[in-house]
Amino acid sequence: MFVWFAAGSVAVVWAVFQSPAIDYRAVMFGAVLPLVETPLGDGPLHTLAAPTIIMAVVMSATIGQRLRRRQWLGIPIGMFLHLVLNGSWSRTTLFWWPATGLRFESNEPLVLSRGLFSVVLELAGVGLAAWLFQRFGLDDPARRSRFVRSGQLDRAFVSNGRIQLDADDAEGSSS
Repeated sequence: MFVWFAAGSVAVVWAVFQSPAIDYRAVMFGAVLPLVETPLGDGPLHTLAAPTIIMAVVMSATIGQRLRRRQWLGIPIGMFLHLVLNGSWSRTTLFWWPATGLRFESNEPLVLSRGLFSVVLELAGVGLAAWLFQRFGLDDPARRSRFVRSGQLDRAFVSNGRIQLDADDAEGSSS
């Protein structure tokens, strides 16, 4: 499962913040980062401690550097979203590590333990990614280039708290 976490995290961050200035690449990176543990079993990256510590490091290291902070905050935000999208809270001792002990259970990783449901989630992620691609106009080479270079979306998508695509879309929504 890769696309579920990448697309799901972008969709949640957009729904909450509706900011084109967030580095969505960093959010996606943070959301898929815990997957590096999968061959070894769920470990520290699947706990509440890891994104909390990384958030504290980012906040401390970027004092007085607003733009750099906005760019790097995407990583711990994505890691927090991985916990949500993965259902990591369902394994209490893992989620609250190290408060519940220093050892990790040798359970099968959550992403592998769901069986067919993991395939369903990944397919949902592909559908969500396709919708996001269309919704944010990433079929336009300029918008896509901006996203690849900076991780940011076109500012035309935000106007008075409402998503605006173009004149045709605005007319279609008023009828």
